[in-house]
Amino acid sequence: MKTKARSFSRAAAASAFLATSLGVSLVLASSAAGAASTLGAAAAQTGRYFGAAVAAGKLGDSTYVNILNREFSMITPENEMKWDATEPNRGQFNYSGGDRILNQAVSTGKRVRGHALLWYQQEPGWAQRMEGSDLRAAMMNHVTTVATHYKGKIYAWDVVNEAFADGGSGGRRDSNLQRTGNDWIEAAFRAARAADPDAKLCYNDYNTDGVNAKSTGIYNMVRDFKSRGVPIDCVGFQSHLSGNPPGDYQANLQRFADLGVEVQITELDISGSNQAGAYGTVTRACMAVSRCAGLTTWGIRDTDSWRSGENPLLFDGNGNKKAAYTSVLDALNAGGPTVPTTPTTPTTPTTPTTPTTPTTPTTPTTTTPVPSGCSASVSLNQWNGGFVANVKVTAGSTGLTGWRVTTNLPSGAAVTNSWSAGNSGTTGSVTWTNVSYNGTVAAGQSTEFGFQGTGTAEGVTASCAAS
Repeated sequence: MKTKARSFSRAAAASAFLATSLGVSLVLASSAAGAASTLGAAAAQTGRYFGAAVAAGKLGDSTYVNILNREFSMITPENEMKWDATEPNRGQFNYSGGDRILNQAVSTGKRVRGHALLWYQQEPGWAQRMEGSDLRAAMMNHVTTVATHYKGKIYAWDVVNEAFADGGSGGRRDSNLQRTGNDWIEAAFRAARAADPDAKLCYNDYNTDGVNAKSTGIYNMVRDFKSRGVPIDCVGFQSHLSGNPPGDYQANLQRFADLGVEVQITELDISGSNQAGAYGTVTRACMAVSRCAGLTTWGIRDTDSWRSGENPLLFDGNGNKKAAYTSVLDALNAGGPTVPTTPTTPTTPTTPTTPTTPTTPTTPTTTTPVPSGCSASVSLNQWNGGFVANVKVTAGSTGLTGWRVTTNLPSGAAVTNSWSAGNSGTTGSVTWTNVSYNGTVAAGQSTEFGFQGTGTAEGVTASCAAS
């Protein structure tokens, strides 16, 4: 649920304690001078959170857990809620690691950022081998099932992670997810909203810290989503930095916030000789932007970090506070614009429309059965300059031991990629034949193949013959 961050008075002198199931006390306190003494409490003074990414396997480390319980108010699972962890086999879900972290958070009064429903990396092996409409169906089922399992328990989801390419294009990253159709991100957000209407839905990426081609591409997507009522509530900036953030870091956060979404620093770690100063700059930038909801470091101690050789976190390997910790705490205690307590994002219906909103209307084109014993139907997913076609082959009353489909593409359309069928030709009349594993189809049953292309395939026809 969208639980508002608890507000703490900077003038408070008394300490508030939350007993934990591990017998550790989480101090949410202000010192006698009015300054909070922990990161979570200091952030809470302005309605923000301060979190850390956590690994379930380290919850048996007492030093690790003591720092977690004392300092942080938000938890992000490092890997335990990703696709490969939660659905190692298609349709078989495993929530053990994610639930362990969730229970740790609940038992100590913390909230959880879910990370991440869809990411082109850390796909389970079975999904890596998929393409087209079959992958699209698996993606949507995964989003729906996992978000439903955690319904009402997650503050915000990174629904889609790292879908934009690096470099100067500002465009999407090529991946099997992207090749299911350019509307896949929108479809994922709509599915997540339907599964958990109260969770905030975020897009998350790296190398977006300043105003550059990549961050502008994401900005344009968010602006488009907001204009069309696609449910997006927040944008995550990973902020894996080496040295100071870009000079326009705060301005970049602000331009996204001006679209009406929360901005969140989601995976913060900083290396370099001016580490303390850089951490302070990032923290002050968040404090200066009223819709910056909070910050999360990617790990707790330097030895826990994926960049451990660079010592990029706020605590050293022994759990001691570093100069960067003091810099962050001071910046949080200095205050800043309070996060709005009333959500500023447009209300989205809890029952969304069908999660495919392509640029060009896509009405499936279906042929009638032919005497040879099979029929073929085509479903299109189109965008400006390209398309994905899914072809369903249905056996007649006698079943099939092999099939051949002919698709007639409009002028200007060309096949660039295909799966689950062999093809002869790429333009005009293209002949498709079954591969070894999908030639045998029982009477009345179906199999599918697909292809991707350039141009428009509106009006494509298909015919089927047994072979």
